[in-house]
Amino acid sequence: MIIKEQYRIYLVEDDGMLAEEISKLLLKWGYDVWIAAMFDNIMDEFLTIQPHVVLMDVNIPSFDGFHWCKKIREISSVPVIYISSRDSNMDIIMGMNNGGDDYLTKPFDNAVLVAKLQAVIRRAYEYNYQESQVLRCRGLTVHIEGAVAIYEDKKCELTKNELKILKLLMESQGKIVTREALMRGLWDDEIYVNENTLTVNVNRVRLKLEEFGLRSFITTKKGMGYVIL
Repeated sequence: MIIKEQYRIYLVEDDGMLAEEISKLLLKWGYDVWIAAMFDNIMDEFLTIQPHVVLMDVNIPSFDGFHWCKKIREISSVPVIYISSRDSNMDIIMGMNNGGDDYLTKPFDNAVLVAKLQAVIRRAYEYNYQESQVLRCRGLTVHIEGAVAIYEDKKCELTKNELKILKLLMESQGKIVTREALMRGLWDDEIYVNENTLTVNVNRVRLKLEEFGLRSFITTKKGMGYVIL
């Protein structure tokens, strides 16, 4: 099952008041914010937090933000947005050359910060999230976007209802999915799904899986529903 989690932001900013201001702003937008505490040990904090995005000041104690961004790039492709009072073209170029994804100069508008953060998150995670909806179970792979099932070197296309049935069952692997839940999943604004329609569609899915050699992939629990064990 694919689950979208709350995005964690690692804020590397040595101005305590500004860090608190940014943190409160991002918390209101639903982000999980971690403020850097050890400026001589940014990598240890980064590895502990495992953030989705880093907001990196440039002028910080010990080593500057360019140094830490370069270190992060050695082990991770996590997006890094610089927030800095250094606004020369050379600084911006240096930031990008050291692996930054965007550069925001201080003072900045809060709305611009949020917009840039949302943009890098969409590029790094949400577009990929939509493109990578793939379910795997007992060797069977189902590509949601393409409505295709693959097992070993065999491949078959799925109808809309067959895809919905497999998706519901594979996302709940090990748990019984009731017939009522499956019918609700298949029912749209135009077509009401009754008991007979559900049975026909489940049998069609089973036949396609049997052609792969996957017999008993879907187990019937009499009087309860179906389950993939």
